Amino acid sequence: MKTLLLSLLCLLMAKAATAAEFRHVGDYLLQAHFKVTGAELVPIPMKSMVFSIYTDGVTVRVHLEGEDKAYTSFDVYRSDGIGRQRPDSGALEVIPGIQASTDTGGILRHLRLSKESLTITTFPGVSDQTIVSHAIAAVPRETEPSE
Repeated sequence: MKTLLLSLLCLLMAKAATAAEFRHVGDYLLQAHFKVTGAELVPIPMKSMVFSIYTDGVTVRVHLEGEDKAYTSFDVYRSDGIGRQRPDSGALEVIPGIQASTDTGGILRHLRLSKESLTITTFPGVSDQTIVSHAIAAVPRETEPSE
């Protein structure tokens, strides 16, 4: 009986250690959500959403605000930066960030994450449509002073 309890305790501790390895990267506010079909770009009506991002360096977890237990996992495949065009010159630059992907049920999703923004591109398996969701870093909430 002691061995069973000790084994169970070790398993629970290992599970807690694994969950604690994920660190909060930031919160991102959804700004644009649209569908691309051929050359047509169609905005998708949306309500305001906040994504909370966590990572352990190998996996990125995307949580909707208030949903601590539910998340979408992405496997990091590139962590040496992401490319973007400079607004003034149009030149391509590499900024710190990661790229990750997931393939679940024939739906491929690609994630681009930097300190300033989050973009998730969804490619449904049997569709000619692509869905793009773009979010910007949310301003951290002021914490109430503790008394």
